Amino acid sequence: MDITILDIFDIAIAALLLFYTYRIMKESGAINLFYGVLAFIIVWIVASQILEMRLIGSILDKFMSIGLLIIVILFPDQIKRFLVQLGDRKRWRFLSKLFKGTKGENNDADIHRNIIPIVYACMNMSKTKTGALIVIEQSMPLESYENSGDIIDSKINSRLIENIFFKNSPLHDGAMIIAHGRIKSAGCILPVSHDTNVPRHLGLRHRSALGIAQTTDALAIVVSEETGQISIAQNGQLTTRLSTTELEQRLSQLIQD
Repeated sequence: MDITILDIFDIAIAALLLFYTYRIMKESGAINLFYGVLAFIIVWIVASQILEMRLIGSILDKFMSIGLLIIVILFPDQIKRFLVQLGDRKRWRFLSKLFKGTKGENNDADIHRNIIPIVYACMNMSKTKTGALIVIEQSMPLESYENSGDIIDSKINSRLIENIFFKNSPLHDGAMIIAHGRIKSAGCILPVSHDTNVPRHLGLRHRSALGIAQTTDALAIVVSEETGQISIAQNGQLTTRLSTTELEQRLSQLIQD
C-alpha cells in the first residue's frame, strides 16, 4: 500500500488533535476519562478492523454509536470542565494578538491590586490560625455558588477578607468567592470532594476546596484553622503547606496566563 503526503498529513493532524485533547483533559482533571475512552477505541479497532471479530465488533459498534451520549450522562462535570477548558480564551489568545497586537491585558498594577491583598490576608490568617476558604473564579462561572451565600460585591481588601473569616463572624464557616477582581459573596456552600486519597487529618474546608476544583476550573485557597498552613486546590489537585511566596507566585500566574 502506497503512503501519500496526504496520508502523512492526515496522521499528523490526528496525532496533534489527540495530544491536544490529552493536555486539555489532563488540565481539567478528566485524564482518567481520556484513558478509558482511548482504551475502548483501541479495543474496538483491534476487534472489528484488525481481527475482524464480527460478533464483538458489532457489539462494540453499537456502543460507539451511542458512546458520546453515555459519556455525557455518566460524566457531566468532567465533560463540562473539558468544554470550558477547550473554549478558554487564554488558549486562543494568540489569535487575538494577530488582530489586536501583542500588548498584554494585564500588568503589575493588576497583580498588585488583585493578588497582594489576598496574599497579605492569608499571611495574617495563617499566623493567627484563622480558618479561611477563598475561591477565585476563572473561565467557568460560579453564579450558582455565589447565590448560596451572601452577596458582597466589594473591592478586594485584605482587612475585609480577615474580618469575614474572623471566628465570631457569621460568614466565617462558608467560602468566599472572588471574580472579576471583586469579592462577590461570602458564606457560600461548595461541593465536598469524596476522594479517598485526601489525608484524614484534613478537614471540611480542604475537601470543599478540592470539590470545587474537581467540578470547575476555579482555584481555591485554604487556611487551616488547626495548623495555619496554606493550601491550594486547582485542576482537581490539592497542594498543601505553601509559603506566602509560593501562594503569590501561583496567584500571579493566574493573571499572567
